[in-house]
Amino acid sequence: MPLVRIDVPEALAAGRVRGLADAVHQALVATAGVPEADRFHVVARHAADGLTIDPTYLGVERSAEAAIVTITFRRGRTDDQKRALYRAIADGAAERAGLRPQDVMVVVIENGPADWSFGDGLAQYAPG
Repeated sequence: MPLVRIDVPEALAAGRVRGLADAVHQALVATAGVPEADRFHVVARHAADGLTIDPTYLGVERSAEAAIVTITFRRGRTDDQKRALYRAIADGAAERAGLRPQDVMVVVIENGPADWSFGDGLAQYAPG
């Protein structure tokens, strides 16, 4: 069960944002064993002064269209799966949203079964 947060510049067209979200979800399904119907995304748009992304950090040349994708999910993916996920997101973002791969930063946050409640005040993955 991933929870995806996508932070984008407010000027990015809605169709491109949807394309990015679709690319992220498809990459999760293809590389990380996420079920097709398991989609929970939060999209946040930011004014120019609300999203600070260094334009050259680590030698990656980023444009004003740069976005940050944060994926929170349970532990268990290998480093190779994560690398494949990053590549699939970058490739999918280029194909579906017209974003340059350099403009897509991905951060993975992992946690455990008791860290999720899907409602009713229960930890469905860690009953007890």
